[in-house]
Amino acid sequence: MEKDRIKQAYLDFVLNEGHPPQSVFKLTQQLGLSESEFYQSYPNFEAIDREIWADFGRQARETAAAEPVWEGYGSREKLLAFYYTLLEILKSNRSYALMSLRRSLHRIPALSPRVLDDFRQDFEYFVSDLLSAGRVTGEIANRPLVQDGYPRFFWQQALFVLGYFAKDDTVNFERTDAAVEKAVTLSFDLVGRNTIDSAVDFVRFLVRK
Repeated sequence: MEKDRIKQAYLDFVLNEGHPPQSVFKLTQQLGLSESEFYQSYPNFEAIDREIWADFGRQARETAAAEPVWEGYGSREKLLAFYYTLLEILKSNRSYALMSLRRSLHRIPALSPRVLDDFRQDFEYFVSDLLSAGRVTGEIANRPLVQDGYPRFFWQQALFVLGYFAKDDTVNFERTDAAVEKAVTLSFDLVGRNTIDSAVDFVRFLVRK
């Protein structure tokens, strides 16, 4: 497919030159395509970057879910499996991933770079499904007033993981692996049943009396 050829040629150019092509014309000239053929597939180079990151996320979800143990996992374990699989994919594409993240991540961590727009949308859908399943099993506390905001909360966690990966200079990104485990543990401690939920249940019991 021409679209796949364009995406691979763009990726090769970025890896070889350290930056995107100066123009669509320069890329299509290498491929023997017209500019109009490029625009039939992508509106600009930024769209290719967004698709590459969406590909990383989709591949991580599909690979993790294909493991035989996946169905036996709870929501916490599934999110951990996703992150660890994603990190392996990013390590396999580390030159592009690090270059892209360091170029795109804002100094203010709460802001999402546009290159992650499609990745973010897919991630939040994925997390929403995990949390819904977790509420059914009791792993996640049912908190109607705040739980709609959980996907955005977990997206900030994903940004933290990606930012940590981009700055990690340990062998094989070992500190990022540890950061993932601690971040996921903390987040599920917060959204799971805890002392606050027990106190609310007790107050409701007293009020009903």
